[in-house]
Amino acid sequence: MEATVAERGQITLPKAVRDALGLTKGTKLRVELEGSRIVLRKEVDDALSRLRGRFKLDGFASTDEAMRAIRGRAPGDPYPPPEDNAA
Repeated sequence: MEATVAERGQITLPKAVRDALGLTKGTKLRVELEGSRIVLRKEVDDALSRLRGRFKLDGFASTDEAMRAIRGRAPGDPYPPPEDNAA
């Protein structure tokens, strides 16, 4: 993929790259130099990311255990068979 530097130093990222990274208008990118390479990194600074890791799961050995207590199952658990309500 290619991008051309415009007169004012701007480039347009290819749509496939924007879609793959979920880049939308206003997304902040960090610009870094690594030797002669330009590296763009997506800033992950949303509310959930800032809170991640700040809360303890008191009484639970893992996040999966907490999810099972709250929802009855954790991600990756098999779905339980449907209950027979015909009676």
